[in-house]
Amino acid sequence: MITTYSLTLKDTKTYLFSSLFILGNILLPQICHLIPQGGLIFLPIYFFTLIGAYRYGLIVGLFTAIFSPLVNHLLFGMPPVGALPAILLKSALLAVTASFFAKRLDSRMFLGVLLAVLSYQLLGGLYEYSVSGLQAATQDFRLGWIGIIIQIVFGYRLLAFLRDNNV
Repeated sequence: MITTYSLTLKDTKTYLFSSLFILGNILLPQICHLIPQGGLIFLPIYFFTLIGAYRYGLIVGLFTAIFSPLVNHLLFGMPPVGALPAILLKSALLAVTASFFAKRLDSRMFLGVLLAVLSYQLLGGLYEYSVSGLQAATQDFRLGWIGIIIQIVFGYRLLAFLRDNNV
């Protein structure tokens, strides 16, 4: 059973899906920011990057990973400019790890999603530790553990829905 696609730069679906996931990564953070510290708790900027990269491949994932934070910053000032490098790196790491595990763990999608999320968090945390110290490196685990769980559980459920409905 094929659960992923590898869309190319020549495929118009690449741009369609990338645009939809970027839009999702713009709207979901706006909703989460209605709650105090909602962005830090729910980590919404990463959700559709996970979906795009896992289901549709690295190119869709990287488009979503790069353009979502930049467009959000230009439109709403969030994430703040100081947080952009870490968020862009973690988003790109998520795109890479999600597409990597999707290809290798096709029949074990939950494990693939779990490993993708934990990998980008740990690798991104190492970067944050080297640049900003321990507090910044552990923030997503201290404050965003709910968002990590949401990414894993709801990410898996949405991916299973897309797979089951051949979207």
